[in-house]
Amino acid sequence: MSAGRLLSINNFHYRRAGSDAAFLDHDRLFTRQGWQTAVFSMAHRDNLESPWSADFVDEIELARDYPPLTRLRLATKVIYSIEARDRLMRLLDRFRPDVVHLHSVYHHLSPSVLSALRGAGVPVVLTAHDYKLACPAYKMFDGNAVCEDCRGGRILPLVRKRCIHGSLAMSSLVAVEAVVHRALGSYARSVARIVCPSRFLLGKLAEWGWPEAQLAWVPNFFDPWLWQPRFEPGDHFLYFGRLAPEKGLATLIRAASTSGSRVRIVGWGRERDSLERLAAAGPARVEFVDRVGADALAAMIRDCRAVVLPAVWYENASLAALEAFACGKPVITSRIGGNPEIVTPGVNGWLVPPGDEVALAETLREVDAMPDAVLEALGRRAHGWVHQHRGPQRYYDAMLSLYRSLGARVAPGLAAVPGG
Repeated sequence: MSAGRLLSINNFHYRRAGSDAAFLDHDRLFTRQGWQTAVFSMAHRDNLESPWSADFVDEIELARDYPPLTRLRLATKVIYSIEARDRLMRLLDRFRPDVVHLHSVYHHLSPSVLSALRGAGVPVVLTAHDYKLACPAYKMFDGNAVCEDCRGGRILPLVRKRCIHGSLAMSSLVAVEAVVHRALGSYARSVARIVCPSRFLLGKLAEWGWPEAQLAWVPNFFDPWLWQPRFEPGDHFLYFGRLAPEKGLATLIRAASTSGSRVRIVGWGRERDSLERLAAAGPARVEFVDRVGADALAAMIRDCRAVVLPAVWYENASLAALEAFACGKPVITSRIGGNPEIVTPGVNGWLVPPGDEVALAETLREVDAMPDAVLEALGRRAHGWVHQHRGPQRYYDAMLSLYRSLGARVAPGLAAVPGG
């Protein structure tokens, strides 16, 4: 007999970004605890294999240059995808879950999936990996700086500032999406509980009008089956993740030029070319690496001196920081958003003001000059911290308690979670 039946829903079925990694790790954890699990996602060439892939919706890549008629058809799917709704209803007929857990579903699957779930008669939980439930552009970042101009239900700043990829058309489309689903109450009517991985995000959603009774704080966890430690420090710094303006990579490159530090940047994104040009224009010793698989990434983390996450937006609660700790590496990150809840100076890393290339350069120099034995001790403390505070057992117990509180009839699971 299984512990329960879990359906997890997310736009992507591969480790594209932190939200996708959290979705995959959540499903893997519950599967290992004896649950019957199913997933619903979008077809994509990079997807992991899944017995449920026949039900996945057709791929949408918003950055692709489609013909005009195709672009118009896809625009309607971004607002409300009948395909996603109907395919999910077909899956629900075959797999009757005890609980449904959503991650990132907007733009690709669209909130139409919520229409299908309203008739399923099971609790629906959504993990907020960003600020989409408040900010239509989901980042509270306008491309240059933190922005909260849309607080109070406003929508025009999104269009005026062209917050989505600097595009008037895309920003207008997302504005229409926001207006439609606010009017329908898509999220408010369908989602029983919104999981916030950081206290900062929970507070921000409450500030923007979400009832606190609908919000729950459950921090992200690391997957001990993927990330193993190596405490000996390497000779360079590492960033891994999306290459986007809000990630502060221009600040990192300028700081590396000033400090003379070696930096490896691993990831994907439309900022790649401009970041490479910035690095080539100065004395920065920066190496760019395309997106790699989980095993190769883990090896890169183990080889570095410290991981650098120089965000200039309200970073929610970086899964990358937990993965760095799990690999025995301390983290340098910005004092903004949820990351200060993870990184404690002198314990498992360093905090610097967001966008401050001088302060970041000083920290890079400090860590470069630090004796290996001192840095190794920081890595061991980081590793101990993540096991104590962000292990899978804590996460599983918290989610199980949440599911039960919403009426899901589920059993405890097989046994204690390894590495938890």
